Amino acid sequence: MTPGDGGSATVRRRVLVHGHVQAVGFRASCLRRAAQAGLGGWVRNTERGDVEAVFEGPTPAVDALVAWCREGPPWARVDGVEASDEPPRGETAFSIR
Repeated sequence: MTPGDGGSATVRRRVLVHGHVQAVGFRASCLRRAAQAGLGGWVRNTERGDVEAVFEGPTPAVDALVAWCREGPPWARVDGVEASDEPPRGETAFSIR
């Protein structure tokens, strides 16, 4: 934690979302939610049919996005989410790759 951050450390978390998660608006919904939360990072489709994302920012906001990934947008069917922490890189913008 740093002074003035409201008591919340900056974290970076990579997630891999399994299920019917492509062609259902997952990346666009993720982008919108991450931008609203002020998170950095990115989201992309994988060649295996999953969605991979990296979220960086305050712990509560990152935790909330990871929790959302377990549900996804209305047309998605999430079968599982793998999450792992990484060292923060200072990313402040969120994009679709």
